[in-house]
Amino acid sequence: MNVMMKKETPLPFSSGNPEIQQQRVKPADESLAFYLALERRSASYQGNMNTLPRKSMFALCRNASNCVVKILSSHAGHPAACPTSIACLGGVRVCHSGTGPYKNKGSVSTKKRGYDITRNPHLNKGMAFTLEERMQLGIHGLLPPCFLTQDVQVLRVMKSYEIRSNPLDKYILLMTLQDRNEKLFYRLLTSDIEEFMPIVYTPTVGLACQQYGLAFRRPRGLFITIHDRGHIATMLNSWPEENIKAIVVTDGERILGLGDLGSYGMGIPVGKLALYTACGGVPPQQCLPVLLDVGTDNQVLLDDPLYIGLKHKRVRGKEYDDLIDEFMQAVTDKYGMNCLIQFEDFANSNAFRILNKYRNRYCTFNDDIQGTASVAVAGILAALRITKSKLSDHTFVFQGAGEAALGIAHLLIMAMCKEGIPYSEAANRIWMVDSKGLIVKGRSHLNHEKEEFAHEHAHVKTLEEVVQIIKPSAIIGVAAVTGAFTEKIIKDMAQFNERPIIFALSNPTSKAECTAEQCYTLTEGRGIFASGSPFDKVTLGDGRTFYPGQGNNAYVFPGVALGVIACGVRHISDEIFLATAEAIAEMVTEENLAEGRLYPPLSNIREVSFKIAVKLVDHAYRNGIASLYPEPKDKEAFVLSHIYSPDYDSFTLDTYSWPLAAMEVQDV
Repeated sequence: MNVMMKKETPLPFSSGNPEIQQQRVKPADESLAFYLALERRSASYQGNMNTLPRKSMFALCRNASNCVVKILSSHAGHPAACPTSIACLGGVRVCHSGTGPYKNKGSVSTKKRGYDITRNPHLNKGMAFTLEERMQLGIHGLLPPCFLTQDVQVLRVMKSYEIRSNPLDKYILLMTLQDRNEKLFYRLLTSDIEEFMPIVYTPTVGLACQQYGLAFRRPRGLFITIHDRGHIATMLNSWPEENIKAIVVTDGERILGLGDLGSYGMGIPVGKLALYTACGGVPPQQCLPVLLDVGTDNQVLLDDPLYIGLKHKRVRGKEYDDLIDEFMQAVTDKYGMNCLIQFEDFANSNAFRILNKYRNRYCTFNDDIQGTASVAVAGILAALRITKSKLSDHTFVFQGAGEAALGIAHLLIMAMCKEGIPYSEAANRIWMVDSKGLIVKGRSHLNHEKEEFAHEHAHVKTLEEVVQIIKPSAIIGVAAVTGAFTEKIIKDMAQFNERPIIFALSNPTSKAECTAEQCYTLTEGRGIFASGSPFDKVTLGDGRTFYPGQGNNAYVFPGVALGVIACGVRHISDEIFLATAEAIAEMVTEENLAEGRLYPPLSNIREVSFKIAVKLVDHAYRNGIASLYPEPKDKEAFVLSHIYSPDYDSFTLDTYSWPLAAMEVQDV
């Protein structure tokens, strides 16, 4: 599926053209200048205006906002531009405009007319509707007499985005765009995923959840309450889409590191599914966010007269379990056994038992347990290329013993066993510290999951003491305890190890165990660092610059979802998440490692998701867990056929005429 790329020619006013290096325009002429610049650019690729490299497009949008239109030609480290019908994924041809071998060409037909068109985010193109479309759809006059391309619309949104300094304001702007024009929303997100991911997901989504009652504008998912038991199947009929392939569901009890946010937790499924599409290419019409509202134990919310959820304490026990049972059954009855159900941000007391109860009965996984495990292990596997060692050579200490820690630990054991050491020996290399200290045998009130990692050892109360005694080569923070990795702990890690591995994975940024700057400074640049939320680059006094790796689950769940949906996997095993971790680690280049990155740049996340999906499809057919047959011969093309295009559809009617003789009107 390799594509011959046309050689990139200098822009008419890029730095490579001495005639015009920078063009200044009046504010009223910005859109026209932008349009003409992109039209010239697109002509050299025989495509439309969606041909700029991501960074060039984004730089142009930013500069145009300051009344300066300047297109930056791609520089070293950035991929060359591709024809608009493809996105460059290495040598792989990725269809974005319906021109792939599995795509249908031609116009899209809709029975909707008039005002309904402009109010439907799946159909609305705003001022990108042509005059012919406006007339045929009955919307002529409802829009200003102006005709814009999608890229000019991106510029308009970017100008509005740039004047907002508050991340929550930016989040509301983007969510409003999603409500109004879905394809433009995803075109914007994919134009620079590094810029927009921290807004639509961590860390801003945490703030958005806390303010969700005030930010709520229109329905983006289903709110199912404990009082709807016995009627969930009916409630699913309220959702307008019938072909649902992926559901993200939460009960809002453990939102990121923020605790119980009740119905405000809806921001998490909405954000996750936005990344299913932006990063993985799963069509948004096939995605359904769900919030199971069983109450909240957050007294602040219960006392808030503006709280939008059920105002009583959480319902637990049999009633709760019956609700989950009914939900799972209703979903699969309506959407089929292949419908992917991702559990998100459930409390520890429910997360493991729900996963264990349903994992072999439904197509389901828990991202906090399995997704976090996969991305963490991917980072550790990449770190092994720096330490020049095997996984089984290391000793791990976890700050936290919840679902994330236990998920990572189990996947680490699986990876060590793959290296050839016994399960018990692998488990002995993992130590956990919770709120009561080191988990050891004989300690009271240990649940089944923690008991597996309890060692014969004297009780140790603090993490600092544990690090001093155990002398681990890697510490992993997943307990949302701000500053848990103290200066002493980080210096001790640097004393015990030439290249200490320090992962501060708690979200959001305010809950991180340490900052990237603290890690690199206190270890004199020897620390191998990853975090759950993004940190800026760090430059040390000696001039060395490090780009912290972000262990974001978005490296995992979009690609897993795309692969699972594509080939109809019925049950998602831990082997799939280990294969995903290995695939991510393999995509980290030596240049990335030299910069301190343990993950591929976020700008490449669509490529990462695509390669994960292809690998999982191949794994599924080789191991007999796919349900869609016959097996496709070209698995890359097969996966591409499932990828969503943010390009606008044409709604022009298929009109034609007959021969004049055949159209002759008969008269009496």
